[in-house]
Amino acid sequence: MGPAEFRKLYDTVFPVLFRVSCHITRSAEAAEDMCQGAFFRLFEKDMVFPNPDEAKYWLIRVVKNASINYAKRKERERRAYQKAFREINQDTETGEEALLKKETMEEIREALEKLPDNWRVVLILKEYGALNYKEIGRALGISEGNVKIRAFRARERLSVFLKQAGQSPKDGADVS
Repeated sequence: MGPAEFRKLYDTVFPVLFRVSCHITRSAEAAEDMCQGAFFRLFEKDMVFPNPDEAKYWLIRVVKNASINYAKRKERERRAYQKAFREINQDTETGEEALLKKETMEEIREALEKLPDNWRVVLILKEYGALNYKEIGRALGISEGNVKIRAFRARERLSVFLKQAGQSPKDGADVS
């Protein structure tokens, strides 16, 4: 892959990778590191793909896996820290509307975390990566039909979790 092809791939794919990673890791810095690391691996190994789409899907898989591992590690660290110091998470009020929005976002994030990884990743790629079902299938190495089934089941389960938490999402609502 020549420098011009690499630059074109970087310019077109980085924003998608960054959005996906950012929503998995919940950190812009970590997301940037995951994306840069994936492109570095691609460049360092001088990998060759039959077409730019195959490179894109390889990068999505690499970033998705690295981001999930990062998020799991951070969650383990957070739990250990809370256990050791018995911290109580306190929300600071910045107004009723801001507080309600924050609580809603937290409920959605908690509900997303309860989903199995394979369902959660499909939703993240669809909602934040702005990928269509066919692209998600290629990125994850599964059929488009399987992607649709996972997305449907994930949304159903997410709805159940949110209803249990006292929050029912509006149809088409952002699941960030």
